[in-house]
Amino acid sequence: MALSALFVVGLGVAVFVGFNVGGSNIGVAFGPAAGASAVSKTGAAALMTLFFFLGGWTVGRGVVRTMGGRIVPSSYFTPETSVIVLFFIGFALFLANVVGVPASTSMTGVGSIAGLGLASEALDWATMTEILTWWLVSPIVAFWVSAVVGRYFYSRLASTLAINQTQGSLFALDRRGVLPRPRLGANTTRREAVGTLLVVIVACYTAFSAGTSNAANAIAPLVGAGTLAIEPGLLLVGVAVGLGAFTIGRRTIATMGEGLTEMPLLAALVVAIVSSTLVTILSWFDIPVSVVIIATMSIVGLGWGRATRTVDERTDPLATGGTSVSEAVVADEDLRDPGATDEAAELFEPATTAKVIALQNLVPAISTIAAYLVFRFLTVF
Repeated sequence: MALSALFVVGLGVAVFVGFNVGGSNIGVAFGPAAGASAVSKTGAAALMTLFFFLGGWTVGRGVVRTMGGRIVPSSYFTPETSVIVLFFIGFALFLANVVGVPASTSMTGVGSIAGLGLASEALDWATMTEILTWWLVSPIVAFWVSAVVGRYFYSRLASTLAINQTQGSLFALDRRGVLPRPRLGANTTRREAVGTLLVVIVACYTAFSAGTSNAANAIAPLVGAGTLAIEPGLLLVGVAVGLGAFTIGRRTIATMGEGLTEMPLLAALVVAIVSSTLVTILSWFDIPVSVVIIATMSIVGLGWGRATRTVDERTDPLATGGTSVSEAVVADEDLRDPGATDEAAELFEPATTAKVIALQNLVPAISTIAAYLVFRFLTVF
């Protein structure tokens, strides 16, 4: 009876973790798209739920096995320890969501499990070293790939793919026939329609990549303990992520879509493709990595690359890349000569960026230290 009650508590804590994962990750995936009015916050939450689940169900299973048995042997995941680990993951993520900053979900989850391993002297240092190495390397790769794109290719891409948003709805329904048919809005250009759909598709890809790495955080301890099978666990986390995306996720969407950066849509596409591809590749090799830190460093790298372009490139009237995330850029602004400082500020707000990066490292530290202290000094666990 006690085990049954503990199992129910474990499921409840797993839902709490998934809830906070959804609230945190939706900002990274759909912040730029929602900020650009390419998709509503409700539509973003629905798409986030679907594609996060698909990522976890397909590529993410290996990450579940890593966090549920490679960092610390699965025998150390008793029902009691699993509940405590999940609690610290969820609590740390909740603190970040309260202030509207998307925290590093994978780092928080791995940190809590590492705290258990350190306290019980069961940490697999080979696995942990491999994970830590990729935690250091992946943001650097994201920064430099994005910086190269920003410095050498962004102007050319902007001249080809620049998207200017027009007033009014993107699509409308033509009701003149027997059945209503979708058509472009009154002011919508074909390029705008294609570009906006591309932004949403890339956001869905980002949600998929988040699922490949982060679904494990909510269920890996329970799977490792043998109290929950992986398939129903992934279904459970999919529902919980959806709850978080539809509720507290609105704050992180605002932070990533408006507070951290006023990104042109093209810049949002570059950041999403670079960061999501890195996360998906590493998840394929069962390595849990931080979606938000990789994405943040990609934003910073792209901004730095654009800010250090040659003078000739800076004076390219197409260098601004079209519409900003927060509002449509008027023609006069598109034709001005952007200086290096303006270019950098356009892609990231230094004060908000510093806050985000600080919390992204503080939250995992909180979960690691708290888990270590509990498992080290409370012998009941």
